[in-house]
Amino acid sequence: MAALRRKFGEDYQVVNTNRGSTFPSAPVKKKRQRFVDKNGRCNVQHGNLGGETSRYLSDLFTTLVDLKWRWNLLIFILTYTIAWLVMASMWWIIAYIRGDLNHGHDASYTPCVANVYNFPSAFLFFIETEATIGYGYRYITEKCPEGIILFLFQSLLGSIVDAFLIGCMFIKMSQPKKRAETLMFSQDAVISQRDGKLCLMFRVGNLRNSHMVSAQIRCKLIKSRQTPEGEFLPLDQCELDVGFGTGADQLFLVSPLTICHEINPKSPFFDLSQRSLMNEQFEIVVILEGIVETTGG
Repeated sequence: MAALRRKFGEDYQVVNTNRGSTFPSAPVKKKRQRFVDKNGRCNVQHGNLGGETSRYLSDLFTTLVDLKWRWNLLIFILTYTIAWLVMASMWWIIAYIRGDLNHGHDASYTPCVANVYNFPSAFLFFIETEATIGYGYRYITEKCPEGIILFLFQSLLGSIVDAFLIGCMFIKMSQPKKRAETLMFSQDAVISQRDGKLCLMFRVGNLRNSHMVSAQIRCKLIKSRQTPEGEFLPLDQCELDVGFGTGADQLFLVSPLTICHEINPKSPFFDLSQRSLMNEQFEIVVILEGIVETTGG
């Protein structure tokens, strides 16, 4: 067994490590769908679950964090815009019901909110209050208990909206998804001899000078199989040992490292020949976990 078929992009490549073998080593190109893309996105869609929308809405905060940036920004802008217009309308309604709009320039009249003559002035008063700008020109008077109650409600609602949306944006910005762009994996994986043992090997490297703390690597073999009872298991996951027992899976990633999986009787590749590797349909997913030193994420 001296060849391994690995999936890169939309192609399958056969790597032959036996120099004297007559087995063809030309790449075999077949259009197949990947289970996990190179950027880490899983090509899995859930359907016919029932109540899927309500389940996502019950965990609204995580749902917003998982959305794309364009939807996050749209929700951020719409939420603040709608909240501002609604609260400004409530201030304008209070002024309209009390008749303050008809006594805007009457010095002897005490309105609910001083110097609020129309909807734009009510909107400006709300913005000044919500943003704690306080220009001093518009203010609540003591003759307006309903305005004081609305002011308290506005302060509580504004704090809740700010905590929810700003917290969501902060967590989304601090996600280290782009950190994976500077983690490089070798283009090809090979099967070769190392220390007298047949091994599947590939390399991984970190382009940044900042270290990854507690870096650990795992490999999953994803392929369909059928049990002795006749049950078909699509996308069955099998762990590939890359040094779990010896601690070799704990990486000190300051320079490119070669990750090695020994093909022993416990390996899922042990019973496969060169030709069966060509016919088998499988995918190897590499999972690299760690804490980014600069951000702690």
